[in-house]
Amino acid sequence: MEITKKIKNSQLVKNVFFVLVGTIILAISSKIKIPFYPVPMTMQTFVVLFIGIAFGWKFGVATVSLYLFEGIIGLPVFAGTPEKGVGLIYFTGPTMGYLIGFIVTVFLAGYFSYDKDIIKNFIKLTFATSFIYLLGVLWLGNLIGWEKPVIELGVKPFLFAELFKILLITFLLPKISIIRNLL
Repeated sequence: MEITKKIKNSQLVKNVFFVLVGTIILAISSKIKIPFYPVPMTMQTFVVLFIGIAFGWKFGVATVSLYLFEGIIGLPVFAGTPEKGVGLIYFTGPTMGYLIGFIVTVFLAGYFSYDKDIIKNFIKLTFATSFIYLLGVLWLGNLIGWEKPVIELGVKPFLFAELFKILLITFLLPKISIIRNLL
């Protein structure tokens, strides 16, 4: 009985550790800006996919949800914080839809089964990532008005960078999925 309790406690500690490390990596990825055309690229969406693949959908959703909660309560974990503000006010700004899309994307990336077919894996990861942009554009359009060029502002500048990140994670997928066995 005592051994079962210790095993469950150590598993819980390990799971909490992975989730916390995931939020730290996600926060760091939001701060790193890589020169890219036409806008600088962060590695956030790459890390969201990485977390989904490596942690699975349950721990992936827990990690991204904790990350969003950290940002909402005022920790400067989002891209552009603290320079552009923090907390709930920043969260409900133009990027809220994209941030909410992280939850759907990490769920799908963690839920999908991957195989040796690189093309199928690429399509699955592209589909998962599309929810970041779908929810992002829906929120942005409602926020700034649909008469503005919402797709031009909220999607087009990021397409090449996103393609690069999805290709990169597609090729790294076999190595990343090994992490899931540690959980």
